[in-house]
Amino acid sequence: MSTLNDVSQESVSAMTQESVAELAKRLEQDAYESAFDGLKDWHLLRALAFQRPELVKNYVYLLDNEPFDEE
Repeated sequence: MSTLNDVSQESVSAMTQESVAELAKRLEQDAYESAFDGLKDWHLLRALAFQRPELVKNYVYLLDNEPFDEE
């Protein structure tokens, strides 16, 4: 069973600086036909941040990983 957060190793390995820039541009524009399309891109960027952080260093702000206080 496939879920939204399933990102293949092949898709992460195939990413280049240019393709990450295009991914970030899509996320910034947020003009997806469905919310699920946006989530797919977000999960790919998140996987890249963990596996190939050098490609994502200029786009970390799109991940919104800031700590927050739950109280």
